[in-house]
Amino acid sequence: MSNVFNFTFVPWFRSVAPYIHKHRGNTLVVGIAGEAIAAGKLPNIVQDLALIQSMGVKIVLVHGFRPQVNEQLRLKGHEARYSHGMRITDSVALDCAQEAAGQLRYEIEAAFSQGLPNTPMAGATVRVISGNFITARPVGLIDGVDFLSSGLVRKVDTEGIQRTLDMGALVLLSPFGFSPTGEAFNLTMEDVATSVAIALQADKLMFLTEVPGIRVDPSDPESAIDTELPLADAKKLIAALPPAAEPTDTAFYLKHCIKACEGGVERSHILPFAVDGAPLLEIYTHDGIGTMVVDEKLESLREATIDDVSGIVALIEPFERDGTLVKRDRTEIERDAANYTIIEHDGVIFGCAALYPYPEERTGEMAAVTVSPQSQGQGDGDRLLKRIEARAKAQGLQSIFVLTTRTMHWFIKRGFVQVNADWLPEARKRKYNWDRRSQVLVKKLS
Repeated sequence: MSNVFNFTFVPWFRSVAPYIHKHRGNTLVVGIAGEAIAAGKLPNIVQDLALIQSMGVKIVLVHGFRPQVNEQLRLKGHEARYSHGMRITDSVALDCAQEAAGQLRYEIEAAFSQGLPNTPMAGATVRVISGNFITARPVGLIDGVDFLSSGLVRKVDTEGIQRTLDMGALVLLSPFGFSPTGEAFNLTMEDVATSVAIALQADKLMFLTEVPGIRVDPSDPESAIDTELPLADAKKLIAALPPAAEPTDTAFYLKHCIKACEGGVERSHILPFAVDGAPLLEIYTHDGIGTMVVDEKLESLREATIDDVSGIVALIEPFERDGTLVKRDRTEIERDAANYTIIEHDGVIFGCAALYPYPEERTGEMAAVTVSPQSQGQGDGDRLLKRIEARAKAQGLQSIFVLTTRTMHWFIKRGFVQVNADWLPEARKRKYNWDRRSQVLVKKLS
């Protein structure tokens, strides 16, 4: 194994560790569009979900079958009919849906049963359990349209699903439900996944879809993907959009994400199945992929507490080892925890800076300025600087200064000017390491 691989793999794997710890024991509901299976993405998706489950995440998988049912209808010379974004399920369509569901469940269970050597599934033991966990009711008539055997979720057997998850099994659900009289109803994957996520109070609801996410400007197909959409903004957006008729319409998956968040699900995601490893990228990286609808911003800028010391230490240690930062004792950080400002994202600290005031000289030192390599270049350093400036002003300080050996230009671009080390307050000058020869930069506060 090459040294280059070692130096890239080890830091990467360590950076993933906080997410592994955070999501262990969580419940994840995944809705896979039938289009993903038709596009041949099932093997890789199954491998990703098996890996996620092996790291302690409980998974409920709901599959769609829109293109598969349409293909069955085509072979029988029967037309697929839709209204209000839902299939009108007559007797022929119901038979086709049952055939498609049976075939897909077989394919999914077979995929989770693979264990060939030298593949991601080697050694994996994923028990897949399906069942009659969904009670349904008919859609009925909407605007004069009779949806026949199309249905909506009436009730979820939460206890049964939870018991199955606690056994260590993956729960597989088809978009079917049954009435108390035994009548079968064709449901939508989106309705089942959303209803199950709410009933379980899942930590995440994830849709693997044919769309890349919600664009910042939905009217511009070239605009960037909005990676994090607060619930309030999502509701404003969907109110301005036309009703969804096709899965590619912006409102199609968004309305289910909103419903899930309103029902108590912490985070709902729209991910593109075209991107290999999309579930892994969403769960185990800082920025994720696609669009996440969340009830509030996950990233917060705040002052540290004693409970944040471990996270601060883990963040700054690599920079202390390579000489970017001066080594700080954990006891010192615990003592000065209140001096620190941190950026926390989804429970993980990705940035920090400390302010050490020298009131007599009306100045303060900005120290331990650190941003995780995973989120550098996204403005977190600027946010930390602004918060430290605000804290300094609140304490009546007229300037802040930094000592640096490697990031001089970053500070100069933000209004700092270089001065001689003799400028330092006397108390700080006595601790100045002349062998390190750190540059001293000062910024006056307006």
